[in-house]
Amino acid sequence: MDNEFWFCLKHHTVEPREGCRNADRLGPYPTEAEAARALDKVAERNDSWENDPDWNDDASSDGDD
Repeated sequence: MDNEFWFCLKHHTVEPREGCRNADRLGPYPTEAEAARALDKVAERNDSWENDPDWNDDASSDGDD
């Protein structure tokens, strides 16, 4: 797909396919605007996961495992 964009974690910029190595990037995203929001999206997902009662690792175990 020609219209793909990545967010470079090294340079904190949006890049086209020809950019830094994939290990240093998030994506692909379908638009530049979505790629620019990559870190916000990561923070939103992390917050959601940290507050998900089904995946709360900090919950004390009741010993029924």
